[in-house]
Amino acid sequence: MTPKDELIFLALGGSGEIGMNVNLYGCQGKWVMVDLGLTFADPAYPGVELVLPDLSFIEDRKDDLLGIVLTHGHEDHIGAIPYLAADLGVPLYATPFTAGLIRLKLEEEGLTNDVKLHVIENEGSFALGPFGFRYVPLAHSIPEGNAVLIDTPYGRIFHTGDWKLDEQPLLGQPSTPAELSAIGDEGVLALVCDSTNVFNAQASGSEGDVREGLMQTVADAKGRVLVTTFASNAARLQTLGEVAQATGRTLCVAGRSLDRIISTAKAAGYLKDFPPTVDWDDAMALPRRDVMIIATGGQGEARAALSRIAFDSHPIKLAEGDTVVFSSKQIPGNEIAIGRIQNALATKGIIMVTDRQAEVHVSGHPGRPELEAMYRWIRPDILLPVHGERRHMAEQARLGLASGLRHAVVQSNGDMLRLAPGAPEIIGQQDTGRLVLDGDVILPADGSTMNERRKLGLHGQISVAVALDRKGKLIGDPTLRTQGVPVEEDKASFLAEAAEEAAAAIPKGSQEEEALRERIRLAVRRTATRWTGKKPIVDVLLIRA
Repeated sequence: MTPKDELIFLALGGSGEIGMNVNLYGCQGKWVMVDLGLTFADPAYPGVELVLPDLSFIEDRKDDLLGIVLTHGHEDHIGAIPYLAADLGVPLYATPFTAGLIRLKLEEEGLTNDVKLHVIENEGSFALGPFGFRYVPLAHSIPEGNAVLIDTPYGRIFHTGDWKLDEQPLLGQPSTPAELSAIGDEGVLALVCDSTNVFNAQASGSEGDVREGLMQTVADAKGRVLVTTFASNAARLQTLGEVAQATGRTLCVAGRSLDRIISTAKAAGYLKDFPPTVDWDDAMALPRRDVMIIATGGQGEARAALSRIAFDSHPIKLAEGDTVVFSSKQIPGNEIAIGRIQNALATKGIIMVTDRQAEVHVSGHPGRPELEAMYRWIRPDILLPVHGERRHMAEQARLGLASGLRHAVVQSNGDMLRLAPGAPEIIGQQDTGRLVLDGDVILPADGSTMNERRKLGLHGQISVAVALDRKGKLIGDPTLRTQGVPVEEDKASFLAEAAEEAAAAIPKGSQEEEALRERIRLAVRRTATRWTGKKPIVDVLLIRA
C-alpha cells in the first residue's frame, strides 16, 4: 500500500496495548514514523525480557520512509531503536536529552556510525518531504516530553506523545494553555492522544506535591532510607536530591540506569543542583540516619538493585527499622514480582511506604480533567486515541465525543486509517505482530522457538534413544531421559513402562525412518499422558548399527 493524495495513519504498536509505541503517517507516496518503542515480556514469553514490534510492513517500503521522529526518551518510545532502526536505514530526530539517551543505546550496540541521529533544539522545527514537524513541550515524567505538531497538505496533526498537566513541573517548561490554544486557533485536523489514565477521574497531580510528600516521609524515617523510582524520571531525581539535602542525608545511587540518566540529564542542562553522591561502601559506613539511597527495581526486576538488596546479594544492606519508599506506580502485570520483593523486605522488618500511604508518586499521564482541557485548547476535527488497551482508547473516544468533538476513531494496530480527505475511515488492515529478543537473537513472538518453549514449560520433555541393527531389529532396550515431567517418586516405573511401549512400537521389518520415529514418539507420549495427564515434547533418536 502506497499512500496517494491522502493522509494515512497506521499504528504498528501501542494501539490496543500500553507500550511498544510505533506510529506511521503516510502522504503523497511517503511515510514518517513517530516513536519506535518496545515493551517488557510477561510469563507468556519464557526466557525473554524484551518484546519488539514487527516492522515488516514498513521494512517492505523502507525506500519510502523518510525518518523516525521521537517524542521522548521512555523505553516504550525509543527502546527498539538499537535493534530495528539500522535495518530501516533512515535518520532519527530527537530533542537533546532524548538524543543523549539514544546515543548511549547506539554506542552500546556499536551502531553509532550506522544510524544517523539529528538533534533538534527544544521547540525546534524541521521538514521531511510533505511533512513539517515542530516539537511542542508538554509535562511528563521525563525531561523533554514533547508533542509533535505535524503539518501536512491535508491538515495539521497534534501528536501528544505521553503527557500530563503540571503547574510545578520542576524540570523543563511545558507549553502554556495560551500557547496550546493558539495551536488550536490555527486549526487541527487530528489530535492523536495518550489514553493511559482515561479512567482516572482526577488530574494526575504535580511533581511539586510529591516533593512535600517525600520530604515528610524521609524526615520521619529513623534509619536508612531507600527510595526506588523510575530511573528516567529526572524530575523525581531532582526532587530526591532536594529532599536529601533538606533532611541532612548523604545521597547514594544504586543502579546503572540511574547513573546513565543523571549523566545524560546533566549534559543536557538539567540536574544542575543535584547533590554529590557517595559510593556504596561509604554509604554503609555512615550513621544509618545520615544516608538516603536512590535505587532501581521498583517494578520487581530480578536483577535490579532493589531486588538484590532485598535478597542480600548487594553491597548495600538494609535492616529492621530502615525504610523503603516506592516512589512509582505499580505497573499492571508486575504485582507478583513486586510482592516478592516486598515480602522479603517485610521479613527483615523494613518499613515500606507506597503511594497508598503517602503522596510519594504522581502519574505522568493525563486524567479525565486534563484530557478535557486539551480538547478545549486544541479543538481537533478528529480525536484518535492511542497508547492504551482497547478499553482505554474506547473510553477516551467516548469522553471526546461527550466533550463536543466531531469525530473520534478507535483503531487497533494494523488498521489503515485515512484521516483525509473526507471523513476519517478505516480502509484496510495490515499484518502486525511482535518479535522477541531472545538472548542476542530476534525471533517471532509466536514462532516455533517460543511455542516449543511454552510447551516445555507446560508439559516437560522426554528424550528417547533407540538402537537398531541393519534389519531394523531392536538392539537392547530403549533409553529414556525426562525433564520437567511430573513422575517424581514413580520415575523408575514410568521409565520402564515407557521403554516397553517404545519397543513395542517398533514393527518387524524395515520402515521409513521418519514414520518409525513418529510411532515411537506417539507411544511414549501416550504413556506419559496416562501417567501424568500431560503431553510432553518427545524427541526420538534412532541409532543404526
